[in-house]
Amino acid sequence: MNSNLRQALLNGRVDRIAMALSGLCVAHCFVTAVVLGLLASAGGIFESPLFHEVGLMLAILLGAIALGHGAMVHRFMMPAAIGSLGLGVMAGAMTMDHGWQESLYTLIGVAILALGHDLNHRAGR
Repeated sequence: MNSNLRQALLNGRVDRIAMALSGLCVAHCFVTAVVLGLLASAGGIFESPLFHEVGLMLAILLGAIALGHGAMVHRFMMPAAIGSLGLGVMAGAMTMDHGWQESLYTLIGVAILALGHDLNHRAGR
């Protein structure tokens, strides 16, 4: 493993990046559901399935790297399990029609995933 990546994982940098991505997801969902809902002509860009699929793929990739590494280093599986649950809820939300229910389930999944990353970061201290 690259020493820079190893150091970033050990310092919890990847968990912090993943939590920031979770925050951006919350902001995206809020903006899409509330603000861009009022501006329907611009809302189509951010409601594109591709936008959500790429976001979920990034979340899965960062989750696998950070939570998987944390589980191997500190031997505590709970953060990885909680993070995986959050990813599952987010993936499930993508199967729903666009609307407030999809946004709600996405936000719940993001919060659960962020909790998993926070627990992972705390366990690595």
